[in-house]
Amino acid sequence: MDRLTNTIRPYAWGSTTAIPAVLGVEPTGEPQAEMWMGAHPGAPSRLDRGAGETTLADVIAADPERELGPAAVAKFGPRLPFLLKLLAAGVPLSLQVHPDLEQAQEGFADEERRGVPIDAAHRNYKDANHKPEMICALTPFDGLCGFRAPLEAAELLAGLGVDSLKPYVDLLRAHPEEAALREMLTAVLTADRAEMARTVAEAGAAIERLGGPYAPYASLVHHFPGDPGVIAALLLNHVRLQPGEAMFLGAGVPHAYLDGLGVELLANSDNVLRAGLTPKHVDVPELLKVVRFEAGDPAVQRPEGNGEEVYETPIDEFRLSRFVLAPGAAAHPLPDTAPQILLCTAGHPQAGEVTLSPGESVFVPAGEKVELSGTGTIFRATVTV
Repeated sequence: MDRLTNTIRPYAWGSTTAIPAVLGVEPTGEPQAEMWMGAHPGAPSRLDRGAGETTLADVIAADPERELGPAAVAKFGPRLPFLLKLLAAGVPLSLQVHPDLEQAQEGFADEERRGVPIDAAHRNYKDANHKPEMICALTPFDGLCGFRAPLEAAELLAGLGVDSLKPYVDLLRAHPEEAALREMLTAVLTADRAEMARTVAEAGAAIERLGGPYAPYASLVHHFPGDPGVIAALLLNHVRLQPGEAMFLGAGVPHAYLDGLGVELLANSDNVLRAGLTPKHVDVPELLKVVRFEAGDPAVQRPEGNGEEVYETPIDEFRLSRFVLAPGAAAHPLPDTAPQILLCTAGHPQAGEVTLSPGESVFVPAGEKVELSGTGTIFRATVTV
């Protein structure tokens, strides 16, 4: 197996302290939002097999079947299909959705055909892959996920007592679910920006004054004054994950992470369509093609299993599990049919002969036998073949 050296992405929303605390290093004072573990071309992990440092992406490209195994290559192609991250939100992320596979392929091909530079600020599709994801909390973790029922959202908006929100309240009450949510989001994102900024200011003052069910949205008011995404966010369910709990986010589900540290596992993609809470590009027509206007309660998962605690997902590109290793317990042999990345988040457990400290990770190629032992917590990312 290979010990990985990983890139930390300094996005502005990142916590300045959470990832350094896991790694046991002094904070730099700069935000540290995500640590990427995998072979995404944007920031592939690095390793050294004795001939100098190279990237995991280059190692896999040189011999995909050896590194990933024939079954994974046959099913997903000659690349690692997942990306593992430590994610540390210090301020809220943008309100966003991810495309499904067909939408990503069509959108990427269209922008390539039109010659939109891959690093252009108005580019929507960075690659041709979908981006389902799972977040598992390491600390209490707050987020927004999926639409509320329209009548519930109407009551929340009405409770603010803001006159300019009354047409939106009426809209939510007057239509069936899909139409109500679609028309509401469209109206908010296409409203006159100056008028909407005034509405957001009034709503924000009420949010901060009322607290209670509005409290999770107060940070949005503080960080994004005047942003239409503040009103759009009130359409979404608030979720608080406790350590060890997780939720899966499929294509088209609007969401925003607000605060906390977690392990995130996702398909190997960087495709994001934003709806607000950001200074970045918001392409409303494209966003409305991707959003799924369905209400529902977020499904919070608690891991299941003895030894290996598995978080269930409806896709095969990634599979997340957790081992909480107790002193004196028997070693846990791992299947060797597929590639895997192991991440330590607590203690000093062993993966084979390698001792891991918090924040350290290893890549285990397909076909390599390894067992986990010692004391600590290890997250295992792999695929289903």
